[in-house]
Amino acid sequence: MKIRSTTILAVRHKGKVALAGDGQVSLGNTVMKHQARKVRRLYHDKVITGFAGATADAFTLYDKLEQKLEQYNGNLMRASVELAKEWRTDKFLRRLEAMLIAVDADHSLLLSGNGDVIEADKGVLAIGSGGPYAQAAALALVAHSDLDAEAICREAMEIAANICVFTNNSIIVETI
Repeated sequence: MKIRSTTILAVRHKGKVALAGDGQVSLGNTVMKHQARKVRRLYHDKVITGFAGATADAFTLYDKLEQKLEQYNGNLMRASVELAKEWRTDKFLRRLEAMLIAVDADHSLLLSGNGDVIEADKGVLAIGSGGPYAQAAALALVAHSDLDAEAICREAMEIAANICVFTNNSIIVETI
């Protein structure tokens, strides 16, 4: 049975960055949990991450990213590139089925097992089954509202939760 779940959204706007995740965990077409925490702070609370995909795989990636952040003194870009290289080439890691978004004061990055380290052009990144809905809503809100990054995250996540059956409105938002 394929595990499908979640929406993770990062918004960089008006000098702040917010990262949000919903709480739903689905197994097939059954909701297994309503209040999972998919958003986590790393490296002395200076980096916020969120994941979509297999939970155990994501926790492995969190640990690896934390190690890389320690190794590179909190440099998120360098740590992410090194993680992506290892993730793509390591026999064990390349089988992990998860994606991450990681943000700090300077960068918002999407990391994947394909070796991707993507920084958004317009300050908005999203992953997960509800990601396209949240991203579209966030981009519209950035362009056409006076809301700050946290409020945009909350509103866009609510919109995604109303559209995507694998996303709920039990939303956790962390900001820098």
